[in-house]
Amino acid sequence: MAFNMDSLKDALELSSSPPEGQLETVDLEGIAKYIKSGKAKNVITAIGAGISTSAGIPDFRSKETGIYENLNEYNLPDPMAVFSIDYFEMNPKPFFQVAKNLYHPYAKPTLAHYFIKLLNEKGILLRDYTQNADQLERLAGIPEEKIIEAHGSFHKGHCVKCRTEYPFEYLKGCILKQEVPKCSRKICDGVVKPDIVFFGEPLPDEFYTGVKRDFPKCDLLIIMGTSLSVHPFCGIVDLVKDGVPRLLINREYNPRTIAIVPMHFNEPDNKTDVLAKGDADDICLQLAELIGWKDDLLQLQSTRNAELEREFEEERKKSFAR
Repeated sequence: MAFNMDSLKDALELSSSPPEGQLETVDLEGIAKYIKSGKAKNVITAIGAGISTSAGIPDFRSKETGIYENLNEYNLPDPMAVFSIDYFEMNPKPFFQVAKNLYHPYAKPTLAHYFIKLLNEKGILLRDYTQNADQLERLAGIPEEKIIEAHGSFHKGHCVKCRTEYPFEYLKGCILKQEVPKCSRKICDGVVKPDIVFFGEPLPDEFYTGVKRDFPKCDLLIIMGTSLSVHPFCGIVDLVKDGVPRLLINREYNPRTIAIVPMHFNEPDNKTDVLAKGDADDICLQLAELIGWKDDLLQLQSTRNAELEREFEEERKKSFAR
């Protein structure tokens, strides 16, 4: 499906008149006051790989540690080929060698993931739009119906030949061994591809239907851990109504992004856009403290991590028993 920003804006009938509730101050405290005032009833989060790095999962573009910086051994025509559907169809092996870096079997959600979960517990999370395939939102306990996995996930996979569906458990062993999973049907020897979106593939239909359904309702957009450089996901940032506050939490902000996704951080009449540069976990903790949710956030993290550790321990025991 082609993604045309102007036609989608027209379809959403985005208002040109700013709604009530612009920020008192265009900083993190202004966002906190906006949430505390009760004006944020339908919060959308848009997240990228940067919120998972503290869980041990590398992002794509960081120098030295990013996935694209560590692909020399695979003799690829270019680093992005490992996620190209055309290259995958010719040679899937490099992807499954790299996939181990994207899946850490005992990784726990980060504080940023739990902040999204807390938004849901407070009854104000409309939807979480994620570029990540690591499933940490699910592990954090965010309800599945609140998550739009724009780039798919490892949650399940399909044979590229016969389209037989396979659960993640079928894929997991091969990913950890860096092997190519094959269809188990006797009449088929197709590769089982995880349901993640490769370059050259369309985004899932639920992404587009979700955008049309959710963004007209959005009254606060929180963007975390993304450089806003991948189309069409980055375009959703510009689909909120005029006057709706937008918070970008990221280690850096590339000014060239302004040409793609207009945000108004340095404009004198800016009343809506806030840039919080830094680690997503640290910023989320600061924001939670400003709202008065710090104890709730830390308790949520502690309780869920303890549950996950018990689950992981059971999995380890089963693995050793095999």
